[in-house]
Amino acid sequence: MEHEIYVSREVKNLGHNNAARLIKQAAKRALDAEEVNVNCIISVMLTDDAGIRQINREFRGIDRETDVLSFPLNELTPGAFDPEGCERDLDSGAVLLGDMMISLPRCEEQGTEFGHGFDREIQYLTVHSVLHLLGYDHVDEGPMKAQMRAREKAIMGDE
Repeated sequence: MEHEIYVSREVKNLGHNNAARLIKQAAKRALDAEEVNVNCIISVMLTDDAGIRQINREFRGIDRETDVLSFPLNELTPGAFDPEGCERDLDSGAVLLGDMMISLPRCEEQGTEFGHGFDREIQYLTVHSVLHLLGYDHVDEGPMKAQMRAREKAIMGDE
């Protein structure tokens, strides 16, 4: 598939010039693992803690920083991607999956905190967010969270 993953930076000079490449690789790996067999479009905004805090406050009513935010455009069933009811790009016909926002400073902090570094953390956050765009969620400690965590591990090769 020729998935289009658009990565832009809201804030310049945050470093990590390899972030866009890592995000694109991880997003495509997640889409392949979930057997998404039509071309899809995802937009990714890289920002800092202040930028993600503002969006978190505006869209979720939570006035604090976070690592990643996901904004799905479709209501999908986890593990059963069906492009039929999805929003489509008018020009290309590709499925518009949605948007994500990642805080690069938070990603760097967590990569250090968890001992696996920035590269692995940004890939994990991307996989996590793509799964949200595909209908997965983790609102409680129940079966939905277990399902999402199992998929993250499988995609990241942690099984």
